[in-house]
Order: sequence, then structure tokens, then C-alpha cells
Amino acid sequence: MENKKVRVGDIDICYRMIGEGFPLVMIMGLTANMDWWDPQLVEALSKKYRLILFDNRGAGRTQAPPGDFSIKQFADDTAGLMDALNVERAHVLGVSMGGMIAQELVLNYPEKVEKLILCCTFSGGDKTVYASREVLQKMTDLSGTLEERVKRFSSLLFPEDWLLEHPDYLDDFLRRYMIAPITDENAARQFMATVTFNTCDRLPQISCPTLVATGSKDVLIPPENSRIIAERIPGAKLVEFVGAGHGFINQCREEFLKTLFDFLG
Repeated sequence: MENKKVRVGDIDICYRMIGEGFPLVMIMGLTANMDWWDPQLVEALSKKYRLILFDNRGAGRTQAPPGDFSIKQFADDTAGLMDALNVERAHVLGVSMGGMIAQELVLNYPEKVEKLILCCTFSGGDKTVYASREVLQKMTDLSGTLEERVKRFSSLLFPEDWLLEHPDYLDDFLRRYMIAPITDENAARQFMATVTFNTCDRLPQISCPTLVATGSKDVLIPPENSRIIAERIPGAKLVEFVGAGHGFINQCREEFLKTLFDFLG
């Protein structure tokens, strides 16, 4: 999987294109880059779709000039990347902050989105159900070694019993995390972009087929947020993975793939 870069506006976006078929743009979440995608998930999807994976502004190998970030800006970056790669229209899958970016993308560039998949995300506004103070403190805790920080963060992504049953996953995730970790400054800029994000009142404008998915035990972005989104997007389908956390795509890979393939047809 070769990394390439292309100029989009004021940044050079690092991306990969994998597989054949109709394009599927995959947008990662807060502080994450394309190495965070589950390799087995990517392999399965690439057999049916032409995947476009990339590092968001300020994450991984995509650098960013000084200044505040916004979710709208990330969406503009994504639309610009599609233009640069001559991708007129695609399915769009966004996870966590990537789901926020996907919302802004479809609202501002509806002609670019065939079908929309919003995973473990929220729409902002006064209806948002936020994580507990304890979870937020753990998420923003920068103490300890990088390995300790990754272990602490992983405990927010998955239920404790699942991590105990899958010790190899943490080692593999740590290896992929170490490839191109985000700086603390850019992590803070991305986080502040999520704080000011709000599409709630505009969600009824979305007209493309939409799948909203969440884990019933998500402590980072509680599942109530996905229910709000699904209620506000006309015809949206809501799927909750029972017993799964924020990382339900990895935790319930086979079930998620079946749901996704059924939705995309």
C-alpha cells in the first residue's frame, strides 16, 4: 500500500488508493491517521470497492500551517482530495470525528456522495450527549510513555473484557499508532474543531441513503448521539452493535462488514 501525496489547497494530503470498483472514501477520527484502519477490514472492503484512505489535516503525514482547524475545513480538504484524484462521486464512510467531517461533506457537496455511513459520531448542538468527565480526563491525559497513553486510550475504545480476550490487538494497534503519531498541538487543534462543530439543524437536508452505526457501550460518543442523527436524517437506517464500544468496527468486524455490504448493495 503505497503512500502518495497530492496538493489540496494549502496542504499536501497523504493518501492511499486500494482495490477496484466504485470509490469508497474512508475518513478517520480525532488524532487518527489511515494506519489506524483495521487491516482486515481494509482487505475485505478493497475486494469490492476502490478505497481512498488519507490522513486528515494535521494528522499522520499530512502537515498543516498554523491556525485553527474546523470540521468544515476538513470537509473542504476531503472534497478537494476527491477532485485531485478525479473522483466525482463516492460512498463516504466517516468514523467519530470522521463522521462529523462526512456530515459537513454531504451537506456542502451533496453531488459528491452516493451513500453515507456515519459511525460512532455526533451532530453537535445542544442535543449532544457528551462523554463523562472521567472519560474526558482519561482521553486528554498525556502523562506516561507513549505505550501507556495508547493502552489508556484503548480502554476507552473497547470494553475491558474484549481487550482481555484480544491481547494481540493492543500490540498491533500500538505498532500502527507508532508509525506517524500526531503532535500534541495538532491533537488539540483537532479537538477544538469538534467542540465548535454543529450540523444538527441541517441534518434534514441530507437526501442520500444513510447508515448510522454505533456501539451500545460507547463511552467516548454515547449511542444516544447516533439515535439523534438517525431521527433527523430522512430515511436513515440505525444499527446498534450490542455490547460494543467506540471501536465497534474492529470489535464486531464481521457483523459490521455484513451490515455495510447489505447497505451498499
